[in-house]
Amino acid sequence: MSNEPFIAVAAMRRHATHARHAVRHAYAAFALALVCGAAHADDCFNQAAAYQGVNPSVLRAVAWFESRGDASAINRNANGSIDVGQLQINSIHFGDLARQGVPHRALTDPCVNVYVAAWLLKQKMVKYGNTWRAIGAYHSESPRLRDAYARSIQKILVAWGELQVDAQKAD
Repeated sequence: MSNEPFIAVAAMRRHATHARHAVRHAYAAFALALVCGAAHADDCFNQAAAYQGVNPSVLRAVAWFESRGDASAINRNANGSIDVGQLQINSIHFGDLARQGVPHRALTDPCVNVYVAAWLLKQKMVKYGNTWRAIGAYHSESPRLRDAYARSIQKILVAWGELQVDAQKAD
């Protein structure tokens, strides 16, 4: 009798354990952000980006595009969901966040909002790589909406001097 099913189950358990640890670490960062609510917002962008391995300028551009950096922003969507905070965290994530001890009302804290957004962006980067597709997927998985969103973020970064325009593409 082959040990392959047992090896596969053990590998799945290890993978699940690693995934749970990664989520716990991300949520620990959110909890830390709650404690450090008085921290300067710019520090939160740098710290959250470093923690998740994402670009802080991209996070800032998303915050600017979504709410002009308004930590108290709340928007109701046509589909019944809501977006909260400066990076407009969608209510679809509230259940996952609550299970990890992050109530949705905490998303109005600027640092918590940035840490959650960095975590969400990192998830898209794991799926799509360090690409514009990942940045666009922060907003939508629909190719048309995803690509339009990525172009919007790209335009902000260019306007801020954070990104050079490729002369060949600009022609």
